[in-house]
Amino acid sequence: MTGDDTNIRVAFVCLGNICRSPLAAELLRGHLGRLGAADRVDVRSMGTAGYHVGRPADARTAAEALRRGVDLSAHRAAQFTAEDLAAFDHVFVMDKANLHDVLFLDDEHDAHGHKVRLAREFDPEPGDYAVPDPYAGGAQDFAHVHEILDRTTERIARELVRQHGLGDAET
Repeated sequence: MTGDDTNIRVAFVCLGNICRSPLAAELLRGHLGRLGAADRVDVRSMGTAGYHVGRPADARTAAEALRRGVDLSAHRAAQFTAEDLAAFDHVFVMDKANLHDVLFLDDEHDAHGHKVRLAREFDPEPGDYAVPDPYAGGAQDFAHVHEILDRTTERIARELVRQHGLGDAET
């Protein structure tokens, strides 16, 4: 799917784009598909740092996702840029450090800040509004992040469908 074939462009952003944001993007695609809106939304993921560019998803993230029926094998890490900030309609970040880094790219005097939000604003159990970074943790941390992102992206999908009149919000 390319941006030319869709109406809405959504980006998920974390630090390195190998754990949280690729999982969030794939989960959102699944939820949008169940709502009949997958072909109307271009979903991407990127990182604020460029040190993993071109690499696949972290093996632990990929394993947990696959265990739950989500395939991350096609993912390759990319870095979020000021051009991306201008190009996307919605930018969902994983934590406050990512929020700061993304907003710092808005060199047009807050022209794009309105579209950048913490992803967990949509989580029915938001905690401190940060999706914890599981990178230095164990299997239980990756499982916990999957649970957070699954329920959060389900709500984001429903909100996108409602806000943009896509698919079937009642599915």
